[in-house]
Amino acid sequence: MGEAAEMIPSISLTNEVLSLDRHSEEWKAMTGKVREACEAYGCFMLDYEKIPLELQQILFKTTAEMFDLPVETKLQYKKPTPKDGGYVLSNPFIPLYESFGVYGEEEVRAFERLMWPQGNPQFCEVINSITAKVHELNLLLLRMIFESFGIEEYYKEKALDENIIGYLRSMKYRLPKEDEDPLGLAIHVDKTIITILCQNSVQGLEVLTKEGKWIKLSIPKGTLVVIVGDGLQAWTNGRVEAVQHRVVMSGDKERLSCGFFSIPKDGVSVEIHPQLVDEEHPLRYRSFVYSDYLAKYLANTRLDALELFAGIC
Repeated sequence: MGEAAEMIPSISLTNEVLSLDRHSEEWKAMTGKVREACEAYGCFMLDYEKIPLELQQILFKTTAEMFDLPVETKLQYKKPTPKDGGYVLSNPFIPLYESFGVYGEEEVRAFERLMWPQGNPQFCEVINSITAKVHELNLLLLRMIFESFGIEEYYKEKALDENIIGYLRSMKYRLPKEDEDPLGLAIHVDKTIITILCQNSVQGLEVLTKEGKWIKLSIPKGTLVVIVGDGLQAWTNGRVEAVQHRVVMSGDKERLSCGFFSIPKDGVSVEIHPQLVDEEHPLRYRSFVYSDYLAKYLANTRLDALELFAGIC
């Protein structure tokens, strides 16, 4: 279904890069690369030394054990909405897909006791460790983008380090049966600020370019994918835009992936900095409370939900 004529940008955040002085030209150049990738494609591939392949492999071994539990056991983990976590069972609309969202250290421990009454301490250790590392990366990327736009003081004023939360959701895509639609996850944009994905060796993620072409990504082992969501689109006045993407299954193996989804805390307002508004970029969104947007549109698959909720005509 996808085309392979081009590839999204790839960025490397090595320990050497991470140790750069934040006022150095080298660091400014790196923040510019992140911003440019977001502007051009709404996503990019990322190698990040603090989340190496070995840690990801342990993560997928752990999540595979979770998905292999009996269905009746998995169904015990229910939550009111996907924002609250919980188990999502495959259904006629997403027959290839199932997922778990377990949010917060205490919740991870409670989940472990529910799924494995005999105990599974490695599950808690792995999930909490990688969640903390990806949350740190998420905040770093946001700071880099704000710095590149010259509004890093706004980031500090809004105390975004304290006002952004993130959730780790594990996802599994089974192989389609003969003559079954290979679409694992339909076309959508994320209602996050940023999404950070990692996957096992099975490909399937496709993104839509601004020219209307689908790119079937070939993601190297251990490489992450960073995806712009509605929240960052709003906060940057549309300077970067949420990218449409989907999952299409092929081959002969199941696909496992984990996504870290960041959103503002309940009650936090999204307000566009005046520096991002000019003749070329008129104001696109009114100020709004992001949790109000999620309350109305989280389960809505419309691609223009942000425009409907906060867009200025």
